[in-house]
Formats: sequence, structure tokens, C-alpha cells
Amino acid sequence: MQADRPAIGLLAPNRIVLSYNETSLDRARSAFLASAAHGGWPIAGDEHSMALLTLAERISTSDIPVLLEGPTGTGKEVLARFVHRLSSRAKGPFVAVNCAAMPEAMLEGLLFGHRKGAFTGAAETREGLFRAADTGTLLLDEIGELPLALQAKLLRALQEGEVLPLGATTPVKFDVRIIACTNRQLAAEVSAGRFREDLLYRLNVFPLELAALRNRSGDIAPLAFGMLLRHAGRPGMPTWIEEEALSLLEQHAWPGNVRELENVIRRAVLLAGDAPTICGSHIVFDQPVRAVIDNPAPMPSPKHEKRSLSDVAFASEAQAILDALESHDGHRARTARSLGISERTLRYRLASMRANGLISAGARA
Repeated sequence: MQADRPAIGLLAPNRIVLSYNETSLDRARSAFLASAAHGGWPIAGDEHSMALLTLAERISTSDIPVLLEGPTGTGKEVLARFVHRLSSRAKGPFVAVNCAAMPEAMLEGLLFGHRKGAFTGAAETREGLFRAADTGTLLLDEIGELPLALQAKLLRALQEGEVLPLGATTPVKFDVRIIACTNRQLAAEVSAGRFREDLLYRLNVFPLELAALRNRSGDIAPLAFGMLLRHAGRPGMPTWIEEEALSLLEQHAWPGNVRELENVIRRAVLLAGDAPTICGSHIVFDQPVRAVIDNPAPMPSPKHEKRSLSDVAFASEAQAILDALESHDGHRARTARSLGISERTLRYRLASMRANGLISAGARA
């Protein structure tokens, strides 16, 4: 289809219209790649990314464990879902768990399950994610954050094909395909004593590495058009990204990778309003984040508001964490060391601070 003005739009859940002219022919390929992948499939235009998808497609025919490595926000879970959807387990469940998102005690029960009364608060029996993912795929995200004690239990589960729920005396069999993701160099973690070498060998049957977005610039325009389809699918919203805007996107370093790109496109859609296209002036990159606590709203006098000791302690701890992050330029590992806590604990504290409004939504702290 050709038209005076290029456009891409979603007419129905499974119907996309793409129009272009001779001047937009080069970018039409990017838009076509985005439209072809609409619906949760990976979007790729870079030759190395395409080669990676070809390799992932071959891997999908097997049940071997897969280790996906790459910086945060590069699309590891999208690739994991791609492998699952192409596999013989596609009709089974795809279950994902972030190993850094909760305390160790909770994570063990979540993964392996527990019996009623196994611990305080265990009011009912839970089967655990290994059983929930039975006949499907279990994604262990941020596997490098898994505590050593749980690494040993995970290794045994993978070796034996069974889990022992908390409070149980009889193991329970499971049938899952394991995909693990990490933004760490696990070989270095093994050398540092933070990751079990035998578990690495068990998971690292077929490693796939996703490059940072700045190293695969051919993906940027297709991804941008894909995000435009996702976030500007209603009438009266932008239907194209102009060359000036695409050039700005391709020149950016993308420290936040694909997640940052999505933030920029969503912001551009809002700034464009009812304009038919996104232009250069609509592209606003993420700025260094300022925590909400840095500019607090006026606080009522203590005599008018009662604050518990735990509230005061939480706010003081939050301020100390934010100060340390700023002094270490946002580097979490150095921040954690300076505070005398593990990086896992730091992640947990930051998540709690976001939930309590002490860090603005979308902050990269």
C-alpha cells in the first residue's frame, strides 16, 4: 500500500495497516518488522539480533536448559517467551519469577511450595511455581541474585526432577523446562564465591547473550515502531515517527536499554497529542532521577501528626540509601558495599521505597 503520508496503525487485534511512499521506503522496513512481530513476538532488525532469534528457534525444539545473559532491560524475558511459544511446551504454562524481588524465606516457599502449617502464616497448602509450571516453562529471572542456600536446593531439584515442599516429607515430581536470566557474569560470581559452579554447569547448557541496545542500533527503529503500535493504537494518536526523531533515537546511548526506549516512546506519544507524527521535539530522554524524598512536601508539625519510630527509621534509612546511590553514581554494587549490605538487600529496600512513594515511579535508582 502506498500513500501521501506514511502511517502504521492497528485496525483490529490481528490486523495492522502499513502505508508508505518512496521517501519513507527505508523506514518502512522497520515498521514492517514491527507489524510482523506484533502480539508479543520479539522485534529485531539488527543482523546479530536476527541471528540470535534463529538460534533461539533451534533451541526451542529441545528441552535443554537455557541461560540468557545480558544487561537489565535488553529483553531477556521476551526472548524466553519466544523460546516457550515455539517449543512443544507452548500449550503448557509459562511461569516467571524474579529471584531478586523477595526475601529468601518467601522465595523458597514460592518456588518449592509448602504444606499448611509449615511456618507461621502458612494457612493453606501451596504447590509452588515448579508445580505450577508443570508441562510448561519456568523462567528464573535474575538467577544471579539467588542466595547460596537456595542455589543448593535448586540444584538438587534440577538433578532429581522433584521438589520437597516446606513441611513435607515426600518429594513431588515436576516436568518443566528451565530458562534462567541474569545480568551478571556468572563465571565471575563463581570465582567470587557467590554462585555455585555446579549449578552454573547445570543451567549453562546453551547460553544466549543479548547485547546492550546501543550495540544493536538496527533494532532501535523497529522497536520504536512496535512501541508506537502498542501505545498509540487509538484514532487521533500519532501513526508515524519522523526521520528526525528516529535519528535522535539511533544516536542515543540507551543506558536503560529497551525499557528506556519504551519510556521515551510513551512520553513522545503524550507530547505529540493529536499530531499525526512523532517529530524530534517530542523525543525527551530520561533525565537523572530525583527521589521524591529530595523535594518533600511540607510536613505537618510533629505536634499535629504522630509518626511512629518505625516510620522515622524507614525514612532515615531511605535517605541514607539515596545519598549512597548518588555518591556512587547509581552503581548498585558499590552502593551496597558502602552500606554494608548485599546487593540483593539493596534491591529489596529500593522496591519497598518505591512502594512507599519515596522514589518516583520509573526511577532508575
